[in-house]
Amino acid sequence: MVYEITEKQKVGLGLIGFGIFFSFLGVILFFDRGLLALGNILWLAGVAILIGWYSTLQLFTNRKNFKGSTSFLLGLFFIFVRWPIVGIILEIYGCLVLFGGFWPSVSVFLGQIPVVGWVIRYPFMFLNRLRRGSD
Repeated sequence: MVYEITEKQKVGLGLIGFGIFFSFLGVILFFDRGLLALGNILWLAGVAILIGWYSTLQLFTNRKNFKGSTSFLLGLFFIFVRWPIVGIILEIYGCLVLFGGFWPSVSVFLGQIPVVGWVIRYPFMFLNRLRRGSD
């Protein structure tokens, strides 16, 4: 199955990637509040562009996603009021709850990528080669 990605969706994926990068960098640099906030803004904008503004609004306001939305937005608030560790913990929990239903789709998509798909399908074989060295 081939996935077609439009230019707009490529921009959304790029923003999500930069958002994750800046958030990771913010955590590595002792929970730098500015980098974490920038990462969150880029990530939210990327999700909105990738799946659409209306779908993003529905995702966050859906009744069954209320716990995840509240947790994520509360975590964003804690980052802005200088409690980054609590904020990151709440945001991670919120993301897991919000996007928990997408993991099967993500695994199918990652399985289509040449090297990543091989590692996902045969993880023990990959780890054995790393231990033995390349034959």
